[in-house]
Amino acid sequence: MGNQVKIESVVLHYVSVEEYQKLTNDISEMKAIIKEGFSNSQNLKLSIKEVAEELDVSELSVHNYIKKGYIKAFKIGRRVFIKRTDLDNSLKEVKSLKYKR
Repeated sequence: MGNQVKIESVVLHYVSVEEYQKLTNDISEMKAIIKEGFSNSQNLKLSIKEVAEELDVSELSVHNYIKKGYIKAFKIGRRVFIKRTDLDNSLKEVKSLKYKR
């Protein structure tokens, strides 16, 4: 999931206990914000038009991919949506099939 940096150690000089606690609280808050943003982007619902633009194909092609089962989709009322994770998984499957031949 992207580049990860592992920090082995941190040396703090002339930091009071209060400053240290504030730093650790700030880091914990930042981690929570990043985690929340990541989970929200994974659950993002995309419209047919958005998927077509992203894949650089027509909306009709996206409908055909859904009918053939290449992309999972769901309906809310009459509108069709695709989850970001489902689209990403579909693209991974297509790439892996390409190299299995």
